[in-house]
Amino acid sequence: MIDREIKRSLGQMMKGVQVVGAAHDGLVRAYTSHWVCQVSFEEPIVMASVSPKHDTHPLIRDSGRFAVSILAGDQVAAGQYFSYPGRKFRYLADELLELNPSGLPVVVDSIAWLECEVLEVKEGWSDGTPADHHLFFARVVEVGPGRLKEPPLLYSSRLGWRIAGDKAREPGTSIRDQLLERLEASGLAVDDGDDDGED
Repeated sequence: MIDREIKRSLGQMMKGVQVVGAAHDGLVRAYTSHWVCQVSFEEPIVMASVSPKHDTHPLIRDSGRFAVSILAGDQVAAGQYFSYPGRKFRYLADELLELNPSGLPVVVDSIAWLECEVLEVKEGWSDGTPADHHLFFARVVEVGPGRLKEPPLLYSSRLGWRIAGDKAREPGTSIRDQLLERLEASGLAVDDGDDDGED
């Protein structure tokens, strides 16, 4: 069991909310996640952490495909609905989903959806410990831009559901420019190599 203080500290991490969906052999399933992220800068590779206990897991495993719908701040209802096993509600809210051109389920009116093809699956750790979630690394092969200007829905197990809001930086302020000025003033050379960071 995870240490209480570790759990509380991890619970402060605020992340975007997505709905991961899959389809295989006539079955369509989806679940809410805040454990999907981009893991490559130059390649469109994402990682989805999926519980093998969830009914979406075997569909992703067997089809090698899944879709990720990025939820907007006004889609907390969809986020909450898919955060429970679908069987609990007898899959009654099918109006929240539609099928993309490839037949994968995506959330209606989401910010965008990503169609992903699985490249690799990690089911455990190097010391032999099995993982309670499997990591699906996948390439984004198609997208469906939707309401791209809408603020995204966020979630933290300690802080709950939130909507992304105000900018954290004053308009016209560049932290990078300030640091470059400090470098120049100190007489140190500026490294002009490739930089994956964002300002």
